Amino acid sequence: MPSTLPEGEPAPADGLLPASAGEGAATRAFGVYVHVPYCRVRCGYCDFNTYTASELGEGASRADYASQLRIELAFGARALRASGVEDRQAATVFFGGGTPTLLPASDLVSMLDGVREQWGVAPGAEVTTEANPDSVDRDYLAALVEGGFTRVSFGMQSAVPSVLATLDRTHTPERIPLVVQWAREVGLQVSLDLIYGTPGETLADWKRSLDTALACEPDHLSAYALIVEPGTKLAAQIRRGEVAEPDDDLHAEMYELADSMLGAAGYEWYEISNWSRSVETRSRHNLSYWNGADWWGAGPGAHSHVGGTRWWNVKHPRAYAQRIVSGESPAHGREVLDAETQRVERVLLETRIADGLPIEVLSDAERRAVPDLIADGLIDGRAALGASASVPRVVPTIRGRLLADTVVHRLLGR
Repeated sequence: MPSTLPEGEPAPADGLLPASAGEGAATRAFGVYVHVPYCRVRCGYCDFNTYTASELGEGASRADYASQLRIELAFGARALRASGVEDRQAATVFFGGGTPTLLPASDLVSMLDGVREQWGVAPGAEVTTEANPDSVDRDYLAALVEGGFTRVSFGMQSAVPSVLATLDRTHTPERIPLVVQWAREVGLQVSLDLIYGTPGETLADWKRSLDTALACEPDHLSAYALIVEPGTKLAAQIRRGEVAEPDDDLHAEMYELADSMLGAAGYEWYEISNWSRSVETRSRHNLSYWNGADWWGAGPGAHSHVGGTRWWNVKHPRAYAQRIVSGESPAHGREVLDAETQRVERVLLETRIADGLPIEVLSDAERRAVPDLIADGLIDGRAALGASASVPRVVPTIRGRLLADTVVHRLLGR
C-alpha cells in the first residue's frame, strides 16, 4: 500500500495559512501540481499514492474526479486570498500520479481550465502531464495540445522486456518510439523517465535502455535509481529471496554511464537525476521544487508549499471526496517552517542542482567545510571560488552527485 503521510500539526478546516505565508509572495514563482491517483495495475516497486479500480471502493468514482479537483482549486484560490497571499498566475502546471492519462483527455483539460479560472496560466507556461506509453494514442495527445498542454513525460523505465516485467510495467519497448513520434507530431515537448538498478538488470541492459531513449531524441531525460520501499511487492520479493537486492556499486556504474552517454549526446545535467537538451527544455516545474517556489498541490495525498508553510492532503480518494463534498479543506496536516529550517532545506535542495547553492547562504562554520569538499572531489572548485559564476557557489561534481547526502552532512556538520 502507499506510504504513510508525514507527521505534522492538524491542518485547519478553512485552509487559512499563517500571515508569514504571504510575505514576499510576489517575488516567488507559483505553480500547481495535480495528483491523479489512478493506475491500471500497481507496479511492484511503487510507493506512490495510487489506487487500482479494486482499491477505490465506494465514494471514489473516477468519473467524478475532475469536478472534485476543480472544487479544491476554487477552495485553494479563496484560501490563499483570505490568507493575504497575493494572486499570481501559474507559471507551471504538472499532472502526476498515478497515471493521469487513464482519465479522458477532456478531464485533464477540464482540470487545467480550473487552474485558469482560479489563478490564470501565465503566457508561455509549462503544462506537463505524465503518461504511460500504453495509455495514450495520437488523438489523445492532440486533444491535450488543443486544451493547452505543452509537455508530456512518458514513463519509459526500460527498453528491456525482462526488466519491464520485473517492474510490472505493461507497455512494450516498441511502444516508446511510437508515442514519442505522436507527441512530436502534435507539438508536445517530450521527456522520458528511466529507472536503473532493477534486480537482475545488467550494465548492458541499462546501456540498451539509454541507447533506445537517445535514439528517440527526447527534449529531456530523467534517470532514477530504483529504491526498494518498505511495504511494496518488490520489497517482499527481495525479503523472500526471489530477486536480488539492488547493488549500490552497480547503481553508481549505471549513473556514471548515463551521465557519460547523455553528455556525449548533447544533454546537460541540471539536477542529479535530470538532463536536458537546453536550458529551455529543463523541467521548470521540478526546478521550482528545488528552488523553494510556491505551489498548490491538488488531489489525494498531494503536498503543497507556500511561503514556508507546507501541508498535505488526506490520502485515499474516498476520504478526499468526502472532504470536498463537505466544503472542508482536504488537508490532513501541515508544518510551518522557521527561518533556520528553511535555510537548512535550501542547502539540502540547491546542492543538488547545476546552478548550485550560493556560498553566502552558509554560516561561517559551514563554509569551513568547503575546502575539504573541493579536495575530496565532491564539489567544483572553480564554482566555489567564483571563477565560473557571478557569485561563489557549491556545485556538486559527478562524484558529489553520487554522494549528495555526504555533501550535505559535511556542510551542515551533521
